[in-house]
Formats: sequence, C-alpha cells, structure tokens
Amino acid sequence: MAFLMNQMLGDKLKSFTGGGGEESSNAAAGEKETPESKGMSREEFEEYQRQLVEEKLQRDKDFATKKAERANLRVALRDKYRLPDSAQDNATVEMAGDDIDLPEELAKMVEEDEEEEETNDSLLNKLQNMDVDTLKTQAQTKMTELKQTAEEKCTLM
Repeated sequence: MAFLMNQMLGDKLKSFTGGGGEESSNAAAGEKETPESKGMSREEFEEYQRQLVEEKLQRDKDFATKKAERANLRVALRDKYRLPDSAQDNATVEMAGDDIDLPEELAKMVEEDEEEEETNDSLLNKLQNMDVDTLKTQAQTKMTELKQTAEEKCTLM
C-alpha cells in the first residue's frame, strides 16, 4: 500500500518540496564526489583528494608503528616473566623491523631485573641444580668415614 502511495504521490511531493531528496539519495547510492559537489575548482579538489590520501597513509603508518610498539612491549614482558612466546607478536615485530624500540622505562626495569636475577641466580641456581641423591650419598659416606676414624682413635669404641 505504501509503495502505491509513493508511486502516485512521489513526484508531486518532490516538486512540492523542491526535490531536495534527490541529492541525499544520490550520495547514499555511492556516487563519487565531484568538484562541483564540494564547491571547489578542479585544482582545489585534486589537491584536497591528494591531501586526503596522504593523511590516510600517515594514519596507517602511525597505526602500524603503534601496533608494532605494543607487540614489542608484549614480547619484552613475556621474556621478562618467562611466558610462552606469541607467534603473532613476533611476526608483527619482525614486520616493523628495527625501527621499533622498547620504551626506556621498561628497558631499565628489565635490565635491573636481569642484574638482580644474576646475583640471586648464583645461590638459587646452584641449589636448584644440585642432585639430592648425590648429596645424600656424599653425606652418608662422610658420616661412615667419620665413624671409622672415631673408632680407630677412640679406645672405648
């Protein structure tokens, strides 16, 4: 019913309102911008289009840089806390190349933690790497040796 009313009265309503609906329907249909639609001369319009393209390229470049910085940060944090690596982050960092640096504050934190771990690692690492069974056997052999020497020297035993 609405379709029939639109067909019969559509043209009359457009002429009554001045046909303003046509411009918005053309723009909505995906029509290309023209210098006339923007109210510019052809040279101004071409300059405007060139600037739009340059701005878009710069935005894309900045976005890619920020994305790579974030990936680099995640990689550094994974290294710091010994978490599993992410192939996606590694690929993003490799695509960005050497242009991306770790933020100075984080680099200092990682360096300080590494130095601290190196000093703590010496004792902790030795304790973790020691074999308990060999320690036990060494202690038992030492005790038997001490008992034997004590028995030899002591006349009461």
